[in-house]
Amino acid sequence: MPTLATLAVFIPTMFFISITPGMCMTLAMTLGLKIGLRRTLWMMLGEVFGVAVVAVSAVMGAAAIMLSYPALFTWFKWIGGIYLMYLGCKMYWSGSHLSLNAEADVTLSRFALMSQGFVTAIANPKGWAFMLSILPPFIDTSRSISWQLLALVAVIMLSEFVCMLIYASGGKGLKRLLNRGNNMRWMNAISGTLLIGVGIWLALS
Repeated sequence: MPTLATLAVFIPTMFFISITPGMCMTLAMTLGLKIGLRRTLWMMLGEVFGVAVVAVSAVMGAAAIMLSYPALFTWFKWIGGIYLMYLGCKMYWSGSHLSLNAEADVTLSRFALMSQGFVTAIANPKGWAFMLSILPPFIDTSRSISWQLLALVAVIMLSEFVCMLIYASGGKGLKRLLNRGNNMRWMNAISGTLLIGVGIWLALS
């Protein structure tokens, strides 16, 4: 299992990454508005399992390399940390408005909704980039990787589900709130600052 110190950093980091508007959150909001929260839950179920597949695949691939070549772990931490700092800076200066540009078909079946969520998570290049840069440095290769990965993936799935629930149930009210004044810019600034801080921590730890 991850240490308490690791979880104390990982949990808020994942929450701010998840809550930041992106493909999956925009899809959740759009479906929540068009087909209702109850049916949107099927899409959310597919998305969290898609994210879990991405996370496990990213870590197992990285872990296999790091166990065979321990020296690469240091490089992985620096590359991951620098990438997070870059994403943090980019997020800090990102736009200040949220638009609902995801398409939604109100006739989709439950299986189709699950598939849409799963494929959206799998096909999201930012999701792969985040998992490859964030997860491996949080894994202690001197301890059992399986239990650590299980705990971290559970945190990721819960964080994604909670944030999508907020977006799907918030609907137009949440969109208006985010687009009001500088609210969206403040959210991006907080998330970006956190990513920069975690990137520095990962690189130097």
